[in-house]
Amino acid sequence: MNSKRIVFLLLAVIVAGATAFLARAWLQSERAAMLAQLGAAPKAAQPAKPAVQVLVARNTLRAGQLIKPDDLRWQPWPQGTLPPSYIVEGKRQISDFVGAVARVAIQVGQPIIEAEIVTPGSRGFLAAVLKPGMRAVSVPASATSAVSGFIYAGDRVDVLLTHTLNTPNGQHSATETVLRNARVIAVDQKVDFAPGDKPDVAKTATLELTPKQTEIITLAVKMGDLSLVLRSLQDVDEEDRETGSGEDATAELGFSYTQDSQVSRLIKDPTPPAKPPEESKPSVFVLRGATRTKQELDGSVPADSIPQASDAETRTTPFTRTPPPSPQ
Repeated sequence: MNSKRIVFLLLAVIVAGATAFLARAWLQSERAAMLAQLGAAPKAAQPAKPAVQVLVARNTLRAGQLIKPDDLRWQPWPQGTLPPSYIVEGKRQISDFVGAVARVAIQVGQPIIEAEIVTPGSRGFLAAVLKPGMRAVSVPASATSAVSGFIYAGDRVDVLLTHTLNTPNGQHSATETVLRNARVIAVDQKVDFAPGDKPDVAKTATLELTPKQTEIITLAVKMGDLSLVLRSLQDVDEEDRETGSGEDATAELGFSYTQDSQVSRLIKDPTPPAKPPEESKPSVFVLRGATRTKQELDGSVPADSIPQASDAETRTTPFTRTPPPSPQ
């Protein structure tokens, strides 16, 4: 093999190696450029986080109103704008807030915040239940005086007092309606609206009354036995039209009573009907000297008519008139 062929082969090997090196470098640079372009391109929009269920008001709640199950509902809410004070489904239940009281007015669709409600058993709960100007007073209750445990918070009742009366004809019993249409705000320490499977016989019932009515009830507890009479939710008789029997109605004083003589015919009526007054006849008073006599216009003199002294006679002793001196 001559020297020219050897040189030619060496040049061919060098050219082939250089070509392979340049091709590899070019491929690497193209790959880097492609990767750079992919990195600079905008990322695909990520799917939004799923919305969570937030507890909101289904109905408008005013300050001091007890919350019922129908007043609340769950509403979808984006997680990105969810304040930590909101109540999220899964962590709490609607039943946890039933019976609570709204501290402030809450509009429809507004999220419920625990700082704006007072739950049963919390400090200041009963004061939040009362309407402005009203007072809470508890009365003793039993199976017979509280309709066998069928009275619950939110009901309306009449308060009856049974006591003994001392009359001229002896002692008699009577029952009178002390208050009508009083609102029950608690039974024992429960403020639940929905009764359970079995009625609970309570020991006390707390009523919402005016300051004067609380004085009446406090005194009535000392006077005799109190009974609570449950009123119908559909009670719209004539006597309730002015005050109403709804949630905003205020208790009013009673007006009816029943005596024992009205229950048993064997008991004498302690207050017999008064005799009608005798018809008076027109009359005049006749003055004769120092006396005054009642005279009927028909000329008769009443049997009970007694001559009375005149005003001058009541102040001095009877006097005689001195006759004038006879002429000489």
